[in-house]
Amino acid sequence: MAKVEIKKKVSIKNRKASFEYIFLDHLTAGIVLTGTEIKSIRLGKASLVDTYCTVINGEMWIKNMYVAPYFYGSYGNHAVRRDRKLLLNRKEIRKWAQEMKNPGLTIVPTELYINEENLAKVDIVLARGKKIFDKRQTMKEKADRREMDRSFKHY
Repeated sequence: MAKVEIKKKVSIKNRKASFEYIFLDHLTAGIVLTGTEIKSIRLGKASLVDTYCTVINGEMWIKNMYVAPYFYGSYGNHAVRRDRKLLLNRKEIRKWAQEMKNPGLTIVPTELYINEENLAKVDIVLARGKKIFDKRQTMKEKADRREMDRSFKHY
């Protein structure tokens, strides 16, 4: 009898990003990690809250991403909120660095996941911050959608 391997999909999302920002463009990037960092991410022990990306010397870096210390790691454990390098083409980095010069734009990670080849990937978006009335509109649409779903379930 063949052994069936059941893998849990790791997907860490930044739910607050869609509420705070209007997404303009999207990219998927690889991320440079140490051994204990990838082990913690595979256990789902990471967070994208208050995380952003920046371009420094022609390289894209993810700042303030939380990756919990690996439980079985000893002296080789990683720093919890260190800057991590993103793997993108030079052309993509240059394009987004040019876009970042426009006021009000930022690069925000929306999802951290492990793909089919067991590599850590980050979905990043070029985003513009929402104004207060945009946030109110988003909350109203969400409440309306929830109300419609409730009414359809009764019939």
